[in-house]
Amino acid sequence: MLPGARSWWWSPEAMDWIVSDGAVLRDGAMAQGALALADGVVADRAPADAARFDAAGLLVLPGLVDIHGDAHERQLQPRPGVDLPVRLALRDSAAQLVAAGITTAYLGVTLSWEPGLRSLPAWRALKAALPAARAQAATDLRVHLRFEADNLDALEDALAGIADGSVHLLGFNDHTPGILKKLSDPVQVAKYAGRAGLPAEDFVALARSVAARRHEVPAARERLATAARRAGIPVLSHDDATLEDRAHYRAHGATICEFPMAEAVGVAARAAGEHVVMGAPNVVRGGSHLGWASAAPLAERGIVTVLASDYVWPAMLEAAFAMVKRGVLGLPAAWALVSANPAEACGLADRGRLAPGLRGDVVVVDPAVPAPVAVFAAGRLGWLAPGAAVRIRA
Repeated sequence: MLPGARSWWWSPEAMDWIVSDGAVLRDGAMAQGALALADGVVADRAPADAARFDAAGLLVLPGLVDIHGDAHERQLQPRPGVDLPVRLALRDSAAQLVAAGITTAYLGVTLSWEPGLRSLPAWRALKAALPAARAQAATDLRVHLRFEADNLDALEDALAGIADGSVHLLGFNDHTPGILKKLSDPVQVAKYAGRAGLPAEDFVALARSVAARRHEVPAARERLATAARRAGIPVLSHDDATLEDRAHYRAHGATICEFPMAEAVGVAARAAGEHVVMGAPNVVRGGSHLGWASAAPLAERGIVTVLASDYVWPAMLEAAFAMVKRGVLGLPAAWALVSANPAEACGLADRGRLAPGLRGDVVVVDPAVPAPVAVFAAGRLGWLAPGAAVRIRA
C-alpha cells in the first residue's frame, strides 16, 4: 500500500480533488505535476481538505470525447431478435463507457426505416429512457442521431427530438442505395432481415417500397438541416463517396465529414476547415475492416482529425497509444484526436483539454498497459480500477 493511503474514507460524491505526482497533459505538452479539481472543473488550486489521488508513474489526460459510438446496440440487442430492456442496456453502456475513459459519449442512434433495433419505436423507447440514464451516469451521455435519408415516416419524430433538446448531433446517413444493390445477394439480405426481425422476402419488399419514395428525400433533408440550424446543434455527413457528396452536405450545414470513402473527400473537407472523423478500431486493427482507407497514416498527415469508438469503446484509448507507437505523433497530438479535436468539432468549448475553468473530465492512465486507472467526470471520481483505491489519500 502506498504510504498514507486509505481506501475507506472517501465519498464518490467528492467534488474536490488533487491528482498529484503524475505526468499531466497541459497546453499541448506533458509535464510532471499536480492537477486540481474543484466544484466540478479544473482549478488553479483545490481546497486544503480536497481528496488526493496519487498518480505517481501514471499519465493524467483529458477525458475521451466520443463523437460516434454505437456499441450500445449490443446491449440493446445482444443477438438478432433478442431485445433487452432499454434502461438495463443504457446502464450497462454507461458503465462500460466510463471504464473506457470516455467522459463524453455521443451515442450513435440510427433512426432507420428498418424495423427492430434501428426503428422508430426503438428510438422512442431510447429517447424516453435517456433522461434517467443521464442522471445516473458518470459519462455525459448525448445523442448523435443518424437519420437515414429514406426514413420519411420518422421525420416528424426526428424534428421533434432536435427541437426538444434530445438530439445533440445530427448525422445525415444514406445507406438505402447500398442496401438496394445487395437485394440480389441472399447472404446480405439474410443479414439485414435478421437485424430487422423480418423474413427475407418481406425485407426485400419493404426496401423496394421505401425506394419508391426517394423523390421526397431532398425536402426532408432540408427540413432537418433547418431544424438543426435553429437548435444550434452540429451536423455531419456519413460515408461521403465523392467531392459532390461533400459539397452537397456542406450546403446543408454539415461541418463534419465522417468516414469519407475516398481520400480526396477528406482532403477537401480539411481544406474547408472541417473536421474529418474515422474509426479508432481502424487504427487498432491496422486498417479498415471494409477495405477502405487506413486511418493512421491519414491522421499523421493531418487529414483525419478525430478518431471515434465506432463500435468498440476501448479502441479510442488504445488507438491513441497505437498512434504514438508508430513514431510520427507524440502523445499530446495523438490524444487530441480523441479528446480536444472531437470536442472542438462538436462545439464543446468546456472540455477536451485540462485548463482552469473547463470540466473536470480526466482519465488517469497506466502507460504500461495502456489502460485507465481512474476516471473523473465533471470533477467526480466516476470509475476506479481494481486495486487502485490504495492511491486515494486523506
